[in-house]
Formats: sequence, C-alpha cells, structure tokens
Amino acid sequence: MYAKRSFDIILAFLGILFLLPLFLIVSVLIIMDSNGGVFYKQIRVGRNMVDFELLKFRTMYLNSDRRGLLTVGSHDARITRLGYWLRKYKIDELPQLFNVLKGDMSFVGPRPEVNKYVALYDAQQQQVLSVKPGITDWASIAFSDENELLEQSDDPENFYIKEIIPSKIIKNLEYINKHDIWVDLTIIFLTLKKIMIR
Repeated sequence: MYAKRSFDIILAFLGILFLLPLFLIVSVLIIMDSNGGVFYKQIRVGRNMVDFELLKFRTMYLNSDRRGLLTVGSHDARITRLGYWLRKYKIDELPQLFNVLKGDMSFVGPRPEVNKYVALYDAQQQQVLSVKPGITDWASIAFSDENELLEQSDDPENFYIKEIIPSKIIKNLEYINKHDIWVDLTIIFLTLKKIMIR
C-alpha cells in the first residue's frame, strides 16, 4: 500500500495554501448573506467508530439541522441563497481539507456518516469503518444527484436508509478491497469532472 497519509498531508496542505484566497472570500460572503458563523460543525463517525467534528462552510440558516439531517432537493428552504451555490459546486466541503490535515479524514475514502444512520449498519456494512473516511469516493460520484433522488421519494429518509445507504456501502467496500494511488487519483479526477459539469 502506498504512503496514503503522506499523500493526504501534501495534497491537503497544498490545497489549503492554493485555496486560501477563496476561503477568505467565501467567509466574507457567508457573513454578509445570513446571520451565523462561517463554519458548520457536525459530529460524524470516523475510523474504528471514533467520532470526530466534520467541518464545512455553513450553507443553512442557524439551527436548521434540528429540522432534519437530510437535505431534500436543490432548493431546501433551510439553505441560504449563497448556500445553494456553495453546495452546487461542492465549495462547502473544502474546509474538510483541515480534517484531512488533522488526520480525522483522508482525501479519498468512504464518506463519513452521522451516528443515527451508522447505528443501523449490519456487521458487514460496519467494515466501512475500518478505514479513514474521505472527502470523496466512488459513492460520491455515483450519487452526485442524491438530493434530487430524495426529493422524488414519498419518504426521503426511508429511501435513504433502505436504498441509498446500502448502495453506497457496496461501493465503499469495493474501494476498501481495491485501492492504490492510481485509484485515488482517478476518483479525485472524476469528482472534479462532475463538479465542473455542474
């Protein structure tokens, strides 16, 4: 296995350095757009069931997550005007570079889930918790339209639990069983391509 941690540190450091002007601009815009802080922090489940604080740019109005964990559709009323654009181009995810630098996450790996849904995993599904979670993975690419899929469902949360989570975990397990630097670079490239197509 290649030196994944070294790869993560170098890429995260260079990413933060290169994107620092964008971080500053987005921070100012968020403050101007709505009341509240710049960042949104949420407890997610990491490697070996260890919780950590995932960092994002805030895209919702304050305390909106109390009305549900899932974002349904592209125009969820809880999302701010600026938040819509930050989410569309995945800019809200960029602060997770700090999670990677800290060691809570990897650049590529299964997306971290909240405790509520991890508690529903069976023994096989829990294998996704044997590696560090990532900013992107095969499942992120396959389900880039997840919010739209949820919007089409009569019961979004049940659809998420019964259909989306199992499908994502299958792809996550495939990644865990077969990955190297070339797989990681391919996933990063395809993720950027998906964002650019948007």
